[in-house]
Amino acid sequence: MVHFGVFVLGFSLAFWSFTAAHREDEGRHLIGPGQPIEASEGDDVILPCSVSPDYNVEDLTVEWSLPDLKPDPSDRLSRVDYVFVYRSRREEVDMKLQEFIGRTELFEDELKIGNISLKISNVTLADAGKYRCFIPKLEGGVKEAVVRLVVEPRANSTLTTETQTNSPTPDPTQETDVKVGQPPLWTLVLSVCIVLVMVVVGFGVKHFLLKRCVREKETKRCII
Repeated sequence: MVHFGVFVLGFSLAFWSFTAAHREDEGRHLIGPGQPIEASEGDDVILPCSVSPDYNVEDLTVEWSLPDLKPDPSDRLSRVDYVFVYRSRREEVDMKLQEFIGRTELFEDELKIGNISLKISNVTLADAGKYRCFIPKLEGGVKEAVVRLVVEPRANSTLTTETQTNSPTPDPTQETDVKVGQPPLWTLVLSVCIVLVMVVVGFGVKHFLLKRCVREKETKRCII
C-alpha cells in the first residue's frame, strides 16, 4: 500500500506539472498598446509589442508588416515585403520594404524577455497607418497584435502653411496709398512755367509783327 501511495503521489505531481506548463503555453500571447501611438514628423517612435507572460523569443521568427499593404499583382507568389523581419538571430534585410531600410530596428537585447517592440527613426507622414507584429511559431494563443501609428506634421510647417493660407488678399476695388505714374510736384510747376513763357513769347512775337505791318502799311500782306 505504501508503494501504491507513493506511485499515486508521483503521478499526481507529474500530471499537475504537465497541466501547468500546458496552461502556461495556452496563456502566452502577444499584446500591443490599447490606443494609437502618436508622433510628429521627423521624430523617432517606438511601436510597443511584447509576449505575455515573458518568454524568450531569440530563436523564433519575428515579423513586422503593414496589414493594409497589398501584394504586387505581377508577383505570382503574392509575396509582401516587411517593415522588419528577424530570423535566425539576425535581420533579414532582403525582405524589407525599401522605404524602411536603415530606419527600423528591434531591441535585440530584450528579445529574451519577449519584447519585440519596433523602433522607427525619422518618421514621415507616409509612415502613418497600421502595423502588425507577428511571431508565427509562438506556442499558445494570440500570435499577433496590431499597432496604429498617427503622424502629425511639424508645428513650424503647419504655422507656415496657415500663415500663407490666412494672408489677406488685396481687394482690387479698394484704393491704396500707392499712386502709380503720378509725377512729382516740381515737374508740374516747371511745366506750368514753360507754358506761361511760351504764351508770353507768342504774344510778344505777334505784337511785334503787327507793329511792323502797320509801320510798312502792308497789313494785308502780313500773315499773323
